Amino acid sequence: MNASEQKLALELEAMYGDLKRLARGQLRRERADHTLSATGLVHEAYLKLAGSRTEWNDKHHFLGIASRAMRQILVNHALAHRAEKRGGEWLKLTLTSALPEIEAQQDEAHEIVGLDEALKALEAIDERQGRIVELRYFGGLSIEETADALSLSPATVKREWALAKLFLKRAMES
Repeated sequence: MNASEQKLALELEAMYGDLKRLARGQLRRERADHTLSATGLVHEAYLKLAGSRTEWNDKHHFLGIASRAMRQILVNHALAHRAEKRGGEWLKLTLTSALPEIEAQQDEAHEIVGLDEALKALEAIDERQGRIVELRYFGGLSIEETADALSLSPATVKREWALAKLFLKRAMES
C-alpha cells in the first residue's frame, strides 16, 4: 500500500461514521428499492477515491470530495437503472398493479439525472455556487461547515445557496 492509499485508509477509518451519515442522507433522496446500501455507497466511494490522485486539506474538504464521488456513483447508478439496454424500463409486474410504482421510479431516476445536469450547468456558470450545492445538498454540511470548507463567510454561503437553489429549480422545471 503506497502513502496516498494509507492516508485514504486512515481518513476513511477516522471518518467512517461521517461518511455513513453522508451516504444515508444521499440515499434518503433515492427510490425506496435502491440496490445500494449506505455501506455499499461508502465502499464504492472509497474505491473511487483510492483510484484518484485527489488531495484534501481538512475534514470538510475530504467530505466534499467524498460527497462528489457518491453523487457520481448515484448518477451513474440512476443512468444504468433507466438504460434500455439493461432493461431499466422493462417491467416484471402487471401494468395495472405496478403503474404508480413504475412512474415513481422513472420520476426519481429522471430527477437525479436532471439534478446532475442542472448542477453541471450551474457549475459552468458559477463554480462556487456549484460547490456550495454539492457540500450542502450532497454532503449534508451546515452553512457554517460549508463556509469553513470554502473559506467564505456564512452570510455569503447563505446568499449563494439561495441563488443556487433558485437556479436549479428553474433549470429542472424547463
